[in-house]
Amino acid sequence: MTVETVLADLVGFPSVCRTPNGAIIEHVRAYLARHGVESVIVPGPEGDRANLFATIGPKAPGGVILSAHLDVVPAPPEGWLGDPFRLRRDGERLIGRGAVDMKGFAACMLASVPALVGRELARPVHIALSYDEEIGCVGVRRLIARLPELCPPVLGCIVGEPSGLRPVLAHKGKIAQRVTVHGKAGHSSRTDLGDNAIHYAAGLIAAIHEEALRHARQGPFAEAFAPPYSTVQVGVIQGGTGINVVPAQCVFDVEARAIAGQDPAALLGFLPDVAGRIRRDAAATGHRVDFGFETLSEYPPLALAEADPLVAFAEAVSGEARQAAVSYGTEAGLFQQAGIAAIVCGPGDVARAHKPEEYITDAELAAVMAMIARIADRLC
Repeated sequence: MTVETVLADLVGFPSVCRTPNGAIIEHVRAYLARHGVESVIVPGPEGDRANLFATIGPKAPGGVILSAHLDVVPAPPEGWLGDPFRLRRDGERLIGRGAVDMKGFAACMLASVPALVGRELARPVHIALSYDEEIGCVGVRRLIARLPELCPPVLGCIVGEPSGLRPVLAHKGKIAQRVTVHGKAGHSSRTDLGDNAIHYAAGLIAAIHEEALRHARQGPFAEAFAPPYSTVQVGVIQGGTGINVVPAQCVFDVEARAIAGQDPAALLGFLPDVAGRIRRDAAATGHRVDFGFETLSEYPPLALAEADPLVAFAEAVSGEARQAAVSYGTEAGLFQQAGIAAIVCGPGDVARAHKPEEYITDAELAAVMAMIARIADRLC
């Protein structure tokens, strides 16, 4: 099968995050089985989603993990010129949801299987496919926890997120939290008898804005990132039922993205203290407000040392020079956190991801196929 055919099959599964992925996992398992490769299915606690892990070659140390996620973000019809879950060609572009993020890399992995099976590998190539990466690298955590029993120690893991095939050594970490503000409803003609949850939320949001400005002014700074500092922002807010009703509840989502060396969770550590001050100020005037905090997702930064053998390996097989850092996040930080050297190196431009008419090119797919062939050369 050509890599285009494999990609068309993968894009044809609407494996949107937060939805069951049994169909695409079974498709990959059956494909590998036809080439004599056994798979291990690593289910998640959701009951309808799973990861997949497979090994080609001997169960020997020093192999390489090729990692991709099979979930995609939703594809609302606005802006698409065709069915987003049916691969479509436009010249050199192959268009479909997930084409670049990151079923293109997964397709190259699978299309390379027949050639890999035919090689006399001294060290193995491992295939790791995960679910629900798009909502905070959820599924891969279960897979990483099983790696000690699934494979011997490896040289490292190549996470094929779009990087122009340049090996990326570092990326920011992230945490997302939901803040729920509880006040007291009332008629807007008697605001003195209610507790306006939106007003109290605004006080906390103002503090978040000030914290964001402080990072921009004071750092710490890491020039490899854009922007070169950690960021904090509110992205979603909901509250109120009508203009003549004092709102009893307001909910907003806040995220922090941390440069390497900073803990994403620590960046939001100021929130409970500010909420406590707002609560005490309200109580001093006979009012009451409560705050609830829920972590929605979290993953660590990636910071691979330049001297790590995986860096030179990735440069050699990709044919591209290393890139110090990117600001988007990947599963690579979780692999590194588990003691596995990890690097980001995949086809295409991340700027195409999560947009209508997402695409990858023939040349980009061919470059990955060549990279995987060079990986096999070095593992023989």
